[in-house]
Amino acid sequence: HSVSRASTNLTFVPACLPPDPVEVEELQRFVSNSKRLFVMTGAGISTESGIPDYRSEGVGLYSRTDRRPVQHAEFVRSASARQRYWARNFVGWPQFSSHQPNKAHLVLRDWEKLGKLHWLVTQNVDALHTKAGSQRMTELHGCIHRVFCLTCEDRILRSELQEYFEALNPTWKAEAFGVAPDGDVFLTDEQVRNFQVPACRKCGGILKPDVTFFGDTVSQEKVSFVHQRLAESDSMLVAGSSMQVYSGYRFALAAREKKLPIAVLNIGPTRLDHFASLKLNSRCGELLPLIV
Repeated sequence: HSVSRASTNLTFVPACLPPDPVEVEELQRFVSNSKRLFVMTGAGISTESGIPDYRSEGVGLYSRTDRRPVQHAEFVRSASARQRYWARNFVGWPQFSSHQPNKAHLVLRDWEKLGKLHWLVTQNVDALHTKAGSQRMTELHGCIHRVFCLTCEDRILRSELQEYFEALNPTWKAEAFGVAPDGDVFLTDEQVRNFQVPACRKCGGILKPDVTFFGDTVSQEKVSFVHQRLAESDSMLVAGSSMQVYSGYRFALAAREKKLPIAVLNIGPTRLDHFASLKLNSRCGELLPLIV
C-alpha cells in the first residue's frame, strides 16, 4: 500500500499549476488544527487513477461527448435500457475493475490510521478507497463492484456477474469506443442488440448495480448516518468534487450551518467557493502527500 506503488494516470485530469507553497502551508495548518476531520471525496480524486469524471473542463465526459449516464427510472422501466447498460458495462468491466488507488487515496488511508481523519464519505462508486485500505468510510452512492436484485435484494459481487454474462454470451464480442466514468464504454445499438442479460438466480428479478443512478435518491438511513458522523467532526475537507450534486452538497451546507471550517481542494470552481475557509486549485494526488 505504499505511496510509491500508487497508480497515476493524468489522461483525464484537467490542466493546473503545481501546488503553491503558501497553499500547502495553509492546508497543512488546516489539517493540523483539525482533531476530527470529516473528508468528502468526488470524481476528481479518481481521475488520477485513469477514471474520467463527468464535469471537468475539456476532459470530462460532458465535455468530450454528448453521452449521458443512465437514469434510474429508465433502467427500471426498460429492458432495452438494461440491455444497453449491461452490455457496455460488461465490455468495460475488465479495465474498470483493474484501476488502482493513487497517492491521494493512500494519504487519506494513512490519515485514518494516524487518527487525523474522523470519517470519509466518498461520492465515487469505484471502490478505490476500499482498495487503498480505508475503513472509516461511507460510499454515499454505493459501489459498482456489488450487484443486487431489485425484487429479493439478493447481493452478488460484480466479478461473479461477469462470469454469468460470459456464460450467456459465449460468442458475443464488441469493440469499445471510449470509456465512461462509471465502468461502461460506448457501444452502438447494433453491437448491443444480441447481448443477453441474466436475471437474478434466486427469484428471476432485475439485477442492478449497487449504486445510486442519476434520478434516484440516497437512502434516508445513510443520509442520517453521515449527518451523525459530521456532527462528531470539527472541520470538513472536500477533495476532488465540484459538489454540483445535492446528495453531497447538503453535507457542506450542514457544515456551514454548524460553522465548521471548510477546505476545498479541486481543480476548477465548486459550489462551496463562496463560503469555504480555504480553496485550493491543485491535483489531490500532488497536494495531499505534502501534508504531514
